[in-house]
Amino acid sequence: MLRLIAILVLAYVAYRVVRKWVLGRSATRQVNRPPGPHGRIDDVMHKDPQCGAYFARRDGVPLSFQGRELLFCSPECRDRFLSANQPPES
Repeated sequence: MLRLIAILVLAYVAYRVVRKWVLGRSATRQVNRPPGPHGRIDDVMHKDPQCGAYFARRDGVPLSFQGRELLFCSPECRDRFLSANQPPES
């Protein structure tokens, strides 16, 4: 009977060690991911000035317009903004 209890205890300890090793490896991979290209995580949400949609900064389409830096959700929204804000032709 004592031998059976000892085997069960050893099996439980081995199970816990293997489980911690497997789960620890996957958690370590997630925690030790390298940050974004500028050394920080960039997940700030921006609002498209043309359509009003919100999108992640890293997915934005940039445009320098009248000294301001604007971000758009897509090239189509950027082009619509440029069309709507062109000075009238003389």
